[in-house]
Amino acid sequence: MASEPSAKSRAWPLFDAIVTTADSRGRNPWTPDPGGDPRFRPDYATLEKLLAVPLLLGASSQSGVPALAIDVWVAYELRRAGLDPDAVWPREQAPRVVDRDVLRFIESLPKPQRAELIARLERGSVSSASANILGKNYLKQVDVLMTSWQTGPELLISTKRMDSSFGKNAANRVEESYGDAKNLALRHPLAALGFVYSLRSTAYTQERYHFDWLVDLLTKLGREDDAYDACALIVPEWEGIELPDEPDTVPEPEVPELFPELLAGPDPEDEPGLFELDLPAAPTEVAAPVKAVPIDRLPTVRLRHDLVPDELSPARFFTEMLTIVLYNSTVAQHRQARALRESARQ
Repeated sequence: MASEPSAKSRAWPLFDAIVTTADSRGRNPWTPDPGGDPRFRPDYATLEKLLAVPLLLGASSQSGVPALAIDVWVAYELRRAGLDPDAVWPREQAPRVVDRDVLRFIESLPKPQRAELIARLERGSVSSASANILGKNYLKQVDVLMTSWQTGPELLISTKRMDSSFGKNAANRVEESYGDAKNLALRHPLAALGFVYSLRSTAYTQERYHFDWLVDLLTKLGREDDAYDACALIVPEWEGIELPDEPDTVPEPEVPELFPELLAGPDPEDEPGLFELDLPAAPTEVAAPVKAVPIDRLPTVRLRHDLVPDELSPARFFTEMLTIVLYNSTVAQHRQARALRESARQ
């Protein structure tokens, strides 16, 4: 008997349909700024639709779908900016995490071999569902990034989302963010390092003190020299649908997540014959087949831009992050992204 598809596998077809049919998908996101360099204009309409998917599915925070909606949008905006779509993870199609050079090698193969390898990638036999990047002291799962074998990580973005229990978990989330930023920044000083935080509007209407406190901490977090280059705040608002509450406390990271090498065993090269075994790999999150994608029945989600200070606006966030990426690379790299940004100059 086939197992029930997970919430993420049911969400991916909805996310993909929203992104591929977005009205702003092919438009230049850069706009002229009379006061200086071009400014990035995010596609907020698409973000509102993506944020509605967890509500449609009734997906709790533990399912990972609410947070994944933010990741999908951030990656979508980076592709709109002209960055290599295969280098930005999560990718727009399965496999979501795989090096672009691997994909280009597969594309150079004859059609039969190409189809077989793509199928293996989609099944997760040689790819992963998430990206773990080594920081100074431990591996960290990064939610959205741009990397390749040739360059290493050029852009690293962590995302967090809180829809309830603001007073219980706010301090834990911010403490995690400070530690993650320090860990990644020390090993990858030239990578653009960002943090996107989604906070439901009820934090403002019901727990104003905690809302103001979090906004202040996020603002300061983006000003630290050895932390994030930029931080962004998203404040979604919806009515009539309640998702399960978050746990009272954020569980401590397990040893396998931070230090998987401790439990991974000896290096395969030290064990003759290991590669002769047909060992199963951890499966990736494969989208569940659906007969119809009901994106026309999405609940209504609005963004409260009036509650977001300019220093934490997504527009400023993407402007800063992309500027750093282009500044820290040569003119021979990211040519499409450079052309889009330059065309918006007055």
